[in-house]
Amino acid sequence: MEKILIKDVHIVNEGSIVRGDILIHQGVIKEIGESISAKSSDVHVFDAEGKYLLPGVIDDQVHFREPGLTHKATIHSESKAAVAGGITSFIEMPNTNPQTTTIEKLEEKFTIASKTSHANYSFMFGGTNDNLDEVLKVDKKKVAGLKLFLGSSTGNMLVDNEKVLEKIFSATDLLISVHCEDEDTIKNNLAVYTERYGDDIPVHLHPVIRSEEACYISSSRAIELAKKTGARLHVFHVSTGKETELFDNKIPLKEKKITAEVCIHHLWFSNEDYEEKGTLIKWNPAVKTAADRETLFKALLDDKLDVIATDHAPHTIEEKSQVYTKAPSGGPLVQHALPAMLEFYHQGRISLEKIVEKMCHNPAILFQVEGRGYIKEGYKADLVLVDLNAPWTVQKENILYKCGWSPFEGTTFKSRITHTFVNGRLAYKNFKVYDDTFGERLTFER
Repeated sequence: MEKILIKDVHIVNEGSIVRGDILIHQGVIKEIGESISAKSSDVHVFDAEGKYLLPGVIDDQVHFREPGLTHKATIHSESKAAVAGGITSFIEMPNTNPQTTTIEKLEEKFTIASKTSHANYSFMFGGTNDNLDEVLKVDKKKVAGLKLFLGSSTGNMLVDNEKVLEKIFSATDLLISVHCEDEDTIKNNLAVYTERYGDDIPVHLHPVIRSEEACYISSSRAIELAKKTGARLHVFHVSTGKETELFDNKIPLKEKKITAEVCIHHLWFSNEDYEEKGTLIKWNPAVKTAADRETLFKALLDDKLDVIATDHAPHTIEEKSQVYTKAPSGGPLVQHALPAMLEFYHQGRISLEKIVEKMCHNPAILFQVEGRGYIKEGYKADLVLVDLNAPWTVQKENILYKCGWSPFEGTTFKSRITHTFVNGRLAYKNFKVYDDTFGERLTFER
């Protein structure tokens, strides 16, 4: 690997912004200093011209659809979009086809990623009502964690046997991540509106069907079970203001046994957007009210919510264009998540330091990712160079998702990601992702 020297850059890291230089060698940050000189001819010098350097984003929840659903996306296509969006590491979910519920299927995904991923990768192992023996075989140092669907979503991996749930929570010391929506509440709500509208239910009723109550019942049960068993619990994609009351902000993240995530779409959209966006913003859990959105943002700043993620979950435009009951939930987000958060920075709602904390540092702490998530000497050189004053508009021709669309299409962002480095190699520059794949398997300090 060549040596790279990034000159004259604002380094955003660990709560501060410092102007200086960074030397990279053999994929690792070798030196950080006020002024570093290139001491040999084999150093490639990047003049950052005062741009901002962030640690590579670690996205703890994506669905890249491989194997089995590759007409929507692949690890190759979506990791490409990820590095264009400043995401240098991702953790992918188990609801593929076949589902990642055996060690054999898990290792098959690792093999695919080792050959095709532009970004660093790990995978969640999927828990079901009947695979506890397989769960217990998972090596916690080599796998991100365990994913449980406590509400059915794409892939139908619902775990609804309470005795099994308690056994899983009690038996494993893996980090357990959960999708929380109460299935009975959703079924009852759906029956009411199906009787009234048939399959063509107005999409603005999605957050009424997959309601605040459905989310709160499930989240509170999961948290109660975690407290009872001592399990390490991470609640994915919190979508309601009411749920934020369940989480603690009085202890450091490293000491928390129960943590929570909020996703970009729940911070950006509200139920007022269904009229314009329709099923393009149909997610599970649903995008809810503007009041929920504001409470989620406050809880993010107050540290009740620990991590910002995408829940990137692409479907084809043809699939999303179907009537309500047939249109799948989920949408593509990895390319536009960091630009969206930087837009909130421009609005004065969040600092650059806080964005880095929630998208880079905290996922590394929470999942105990080894050697990533920070700009530190000795850490892997996963880095993102950002121009805060280079507006661009999301258009079909610059969307990199295999599905070819984005809920942000037509949005103009003030900030542009100009370069992304993955393991010390230039993976992306000014709307071009290089053909070489530099992703490595994530490891965990557990």
